[in-house]
Amino acid sequence: MNLENMSLDELKVLSKDVDKAIKTYEARKLNEARAELEAKARELGVSLDAVMGGGSGRKRSVAAPKYRHPENPSLTWTGRGRTPKWVVDHEGQGGSRDDLLIA
Repeated sequence: MNLENMSLDELKVLSKDVDKAIKTYEARKLNEARAELEAKARELGVSLDAVMGGGSGRKRSVAAPKYRHPENPSLTWTGRGRTPKWVVDHEGQGGSRDDLLIA
């Protein structure tokens, strides 16, 4: 294949084909590796998930709400993650976050 004699459109198509071939090759190799590892894990009497640490059974704990909306008690916030708009609005009006603490 002589790249020098190819048009820009032909080169672009070739580039897309090569990218696609690389992705499918990588996916195929990953699937082959996964199947081989799963077979070996089964042979040893364990699951691949357990070997990789996914089967630990450890659950993520849910944080208890720390703040409550003053007028709508169904709106709460744990104090983690993005600050809700109602907290930002309260603070923007001169209020303190401590005003919203759940007793």
